[in-house]
Amino acid sequence: MLKLNKCLLVALLAANSLGASADENGAVASLREFLAGTTTLEADFVQALATDPGEDAQVSSGRFYLQRPGRFRWDYAQPAEQLVVSDGERIWMYDSDLEQVTVRAIDESLRGTPAMLLSGDADLDESFAVGDVVRVGETDFVTLLPLQPSPEFESLTVGLNQGEIISMELVDGIGQRSLIEFSDMHRDQPIDPALFRFTPPPGVDVIGAEDD
Repeated sequence: MLKLNKCLLVALLAANSLGASADENGAVASLREFLAGTTTLEADFVQALATDPGEDAQVSSGRFYLQRPGRFRWDYAQPAEQLVVSDGERIWMYDSDLEQVTVRAIDESLRGTPAMLLSGDADLDESFAVGDVVRVGETDFVTLLPLQPSPEFESLTVGLNQGEIISMELVDGIGQRSLIEFSDMHRDQPIDPALFRFTPPPGVDVIGAEDD
């Protein structure tokens, strides 16, 4: 069974309720330094998605790849194979079970989203306001709020430990929470550029614009 790190989950819950005040300037500076100083990133991830507080979360896992600016790949392996790829101009979402690909151009509506923040296609101060900053143990949690109203998300809380991003919690406009935990992280190591290109497999349905 896929499981999130229980210590991280407890820490995040504490940050959302009774977390101690953190060094706001230091935590936000660490986040800026991480974003500005990262060229490539590769890590395992576990993602838990829940709509209601009392329901069991849907848990998935896989490998994440990033090449700034603008390129990223979420390669879901369990419980089902799915793929989200950005080549810097478009985002491809492939569901192998449904044999369906959705493609979307990266436009201004996506510039202030968490995905664009991590990939380097959004400036922290131009797109986000800093909300609560709290510390639980050795981890700082920085909450970011979109400067422009967004149906995509309401807030993003980034967990930082020793200057490294270890988690992200996204709350969308309908209250759905998605918590992502990163592990086995490698920064600024060579990554095959082919990972950020996507060609729909023969016979799958393609929804959206594929124009070059």
